Amino acid sequence: MKTVSRSARSCQTHGFTNGPLARLAGAHKRYGKVVALDGIDLELRTGELLALLGPNGAGKSTAIGLLLGLIRADRGEVELFGRDPQQLAARRQVGVMLQSAMLPPTLRVGELIRLASSYYPAPRSIMESAELAGISDLLKRPYAQLSGGQQRRVQFALAICGRPRLLFLDEPTVGMDIDSRRQLWSAMRQLVADGNSVVLTTHYLEEAEALADRVCVINRGVVISEGSVDALRARVRLKRVRCISRLTPDVVAAWPEAVEARMDGDRLWISTDAAEALVRRLLDTDATLSALEVQQAGLADAFTELTAEAETQSVSQKEAA
Repeated sequence: MKTVSRSARSCQTHGFTNGPLARLAGAHKRYGKVVALDGIDLELRTGELLALLGPNGAGKSTAIGLLLGLIRADRGEVELFGRDPQQLAARRQVGVMLQSAMLPPTLRVGELIRLASSYYPAPRSIMESAELAGISDLLKRPYAQLSGGQQRRVQFALAICGRPRLLFLDEPTVGMDIDSRRQLWSAMRQLVADGNSVVLTTHYLEEAEALADRVCVINRGVVISEGSVDALRARVRLKRVRCISRLTPDVVAAWPEAVEARMDGDRLWISTDAAEALVRRLLDTDATLSALEVQQAGLADAFTELTAEAETQSVSQKEAA
């Protein structure tokens, strides 16, 4: 396994990188007979939020583990700031918030932040970290006495206290209420606006849609799609049509232009792959039609369609073999 490329070594001599902050190039990883990553290529760039999406078992956690130096690739290249991810100089520029964290339960929140900050050469102040994470009022509280959502915000504060250039957030808003989630979204946007980079894994696709500059969809250890949210949505053939109509979903669902029809409150909601023909038919059939909207598919629709296509291709390849 080649961990650091020749060009990256020349950059290490001068203490900087002239390419992506981190990358995987042809990275393979197996666990016994299970292929977790199958030659994956991935780059993390300066000043962007990358949403790393995929179904359970797709390889997201393995990819992050390689970039953090927690595990080694069987073969391929892995770089973090142009260095081996296990080198301290690279790891000090990274902040991490994993799905679970084992923290000393009796320590107060302020003590936890002070302890984590001591590992970095130029950390944020305790109050700055607390304010970004929205936990200024919790600094004197023992960690064990916090709710699940409050503990997640403390974990976020620990991830950012060292002023990381690259922040890995693995399902960061699980267990948070709506206000806490929005506050964390605001903090992520601020970090990116300040020139930092964030890698986000989440099952809340509306979260990725709201935050991501770039989306990378992984399935069975390979990248099946990568691009902006708008670019991924544009790949989906279906569109949504909403309107107020006297027509019933049963009637519209029988039309050849409609894939699905249902009521959403007082609106008729139709999924279609022939939006123009459907709209013309709606207007011709119902003279009282109003509040007509045509919307592109959301990221959730794109994710579902892309992963379904990938699964179908995988099955076909196995059958052909």
